[in-house]
Amino acid sequence: MIFQRTFRRELLNVSGAVFMTLFTVTVTMMLIRILGQAARGRIASEDVVALIGFSALSYSPIILVLTGFISVLLVITRSYQDSEMVVWFASGLSLTRWLRPILEFAIPVAVLVGFFSFFITPWSHYQNAVYRMRFDQREDLARVSPGRFQESSNRERVFYVEKMAEDMDYVENVFIHSVKDGNISLVVSREGTVRNSETGERYLVLNAGYRYEHVPEQPEFRFLEFARYTSRIDPSGEAEYVTDSLRAMSNKELVAQFPVNPRAKGEMLWRIAQPVMALLLMLLAVPLGFVNPRAGRSFNLIVALLLYVAYNNFTSVMQSYVSRGKISLLLGWWPLHFVIALIILGLYAWRLGMNSRYHPLVLWRVLKRRLGEGVRP
Repeated sequence: MIFQRTFRRELLNVSGAVFMTLFTVTVTMMLIRILGQAARGRIASEDVVALIGFSALSYSPIILVLTGFISVLLVITRSYQDSEMVVWFASGLSLTRWLRPILEFAIPVAVLVGFFSFFITPWSHYQNAVYRMRFDQREDLARVSPGRFQESSNRERVFYVEKMAEDMDYVENVFIHSVKDGNISLVVSREGTVRNSETGERYLVLNAGYRYEHVPEQPEFRFLEFARYTSRIDPSGEAEYVTDSLRAMSNKELVAQFPVNPRAKGEMLWRIAQPVMALLLMLLAVPLGFVNPRAGRSFNLIVALLLYVAYNNFTSVMQSYVSRGKISLLLGWWPLHFVIALIILGLYAWRLGMNSRYHPLVLWRVLKRRLGEGVRP
C-alpha cells in the first residue's frame, strides 16, 4: 500500500538522522572524557582515536535501541499531526495494519542489537582494556610526556621531563622524585641520555645535576652534586593482557563463570535484555505515537522518554538482583519484559477501542454530559 511504502521510506530516513545524532553526541562525550584521561597521563595520546572507537562500539546497543524507539515514535506522531492517520482510519483500516511494516523494521534492528550486545560490545570492552593495560605495562620513561608530571608503574617515582627526543634517547631538564623504604630523594638535572646495558636493561644517565635526600623523622637534608647519575628504568616485562571484567568476557567465558560468580549471570541478563528491549519499545511506540492534531506532541515525547528510562532502570534493578544471587537468571530475565508486553497489549486495546461505546473515554464523556444535563435549571 502507498501509506506503508511511504512509512517504510520515511522510517529509514528518520532512523538514519536519529542514529547520526545520537552517535555524534556519544562520540563527543567519549572524546571529552578520553582526552581528559590522556591529559592526566592515564592513557597514551596515540591510543585516543582507537579508544574512542571502542567506547562508541560499546554504546552501540543503547544507541540502536533508542534509534528504533525514537524513529517509530516520530513517524507515527507526524502521521497523526498531518491527519494521515485520520485518512487511514476513515478508509476502514485498523491500527494493527501498521504492525507488519513496523516488524519489518524492528526485527532487523533487534537482531543487530543482539549481535552487538553478545559479540561486538564484549570485544570492544576487551580491546579497551588491552590498550589501557598495554600503557600501564610500558616502562617508566615511555610513559612520560614532555612538560607533564608522570607517576611510575610501581608508584614509587614521579618523573618530569621538559623536552624529549622522538626516539626517547635524549631528555632535557629532568626531575625525579622517589620514595623507597620511607626515604625521600629528589634528583634534578639539565640533561640526560638513555642507554642499554649488556644484559638488555635500560638506564637513564643524567649529567651535571643535584640530588636531595631526606630520612623521615630527621630534620637534616643530604645534598649531593653529581657529574653523572644513573637511574634504572623499570622494565616493561612480558605483556599479559588479561582482564577480569565481565563486560569484556565472551559469551562462552561468561557461561563458564556462572557456578562461581553470580555477577556473570547479571551480565548475561543485560545482554539478553538489549534486543528484547529494542523489539518491545518499537512496538510500544505505535500506540504511544497518538496525538491530537490540534495539540502539540511534547507531552507524548516526554511520556515516551519516561517509559524508556523506567524500562532501562528496572532492567538494571533485575540485573542487580541476579548479580547478588537473590533470584536466578531463568526467573529474572523475563518478568519485566512480560509486563511491558502486557502494557503494549493494553495500549493497543485502548487505541483500537476508541470508537467503541464501552471505551472508558466514551463512557466518561457520556457521564459528564449526563451530569451537566442534570444540574441545568
